[in-house]
Amino acid sequence: MTPEIFAVSKLRDAGFLDAAREVRLLWSATMQNRYADPDARSIAAFEALIARRLTHEPISHLLGYRDFYAHRFIVNSDVLDPRPDTETLVEQCLAVDFERVLDLGTGSGCILLSLLAARSNATGVGVDYSKAALDVAAQNAAQMNLEGRATLRHSDWFSNVDGLFDLIVSNPPYIATDEMADLQPEVQLHEPRMALTDGSDGLSCYAKILAGHGPFLRTNGWLAVEIGPTQAAAVSQMMTDNGLVNMRVVTDLDNRNRVVLGQKLA
Repeated sequence: MTPEIFAVSKLRDAGFLDAAREVRLLWSATMQNRYADPDARSIAAFEALIARRLTHEPISHLLGYRDFYAHRFIVNSDVLDPRPDTETLVEQCLAVDFERVLDLGTGSGCILLSLLAARSNATGVGVDYSKAALDVAAQNAAQMNLEGRATLRHSDWFSNVDGLFDLIVSNPPYIATDEMADLQPEVQLHEPRMALTDGSDGLSCYAKILAGHGPFLRTNGWLAVEIGPTQAAAVSQMMTDNGLVNMRVVTDLDNRNRVVLGQKLA
C-alpha cells in the first residue's frame, strides 16, 4: 500500500469526509519533485502532516496558506482561517466608492489587502489587538506588494486610529459564548479564540464599533460588517441607533444573512 492510499484510509477511518482531496494537497506540498519517486525525507514530511491533520489541525495551517477572493494568503494559528463567506463582505465593499479604508480586527489582512489590490488608487489601515496577527498581515502585505498602501497598527478597536475614512469594514468576533461548543474541532482547537467570540452574546463588538465609528467615517461613507446568520436585525438596529442610514442586509452563497452595510449622511 502506497503512503497516499494508507493516508486516505487513516483519514477516512477517523471521519474525515474529504480525505482523498486532503491527501492530494498534502502529498503535493511535501514532494520535492512531483515527477520523481519520493525520497524518505519527503515521505516522512508527508506522514508528519497526516499525523497533524488527524488532530484536526486545519489544512490551511498545514499548507501555510489559504486562497481567498483573488489571492493566496499566509495563515497560521494566530489568525482566523479566511472563509468563502467573508468574500461576500469584500464584494459588497467593492460595490461602494472609497479611496481610504479602515479594517478593524484585520487578522491575516485578507479583507483589507483584497480591497486594496482591487482598487489601485486606495490606501488603508488595518488594526488588530493581536501583535501576532499583525505580523501575519505584514507578511501578506509584503508578498502582495501592498506595503506602501497598507498601514498596520496595534490597536484596541479605534484606540490607535486617526484620520477619516470613506469605508470602515470589520469581521469582528461574533460567536456567542454558548455557541462555541458547537464549532468544529478545527476551529475550536486551532483558531484564536479572541477572534471568534466576544465572550458574551456575540453582539458586544458591534456595539463598540458602532459607538466609536463617528469621528472616523466621512460623510457619505459606508460601514460594513460581517455578521452571524441570526444577527441581521440586531446589528441593523444598532446602525440605526448610531445614525447610519440606507442599511442593507446581504446574503452569502448559502442564502444566509452575512453582511450589513450602513451609510453616514450627516
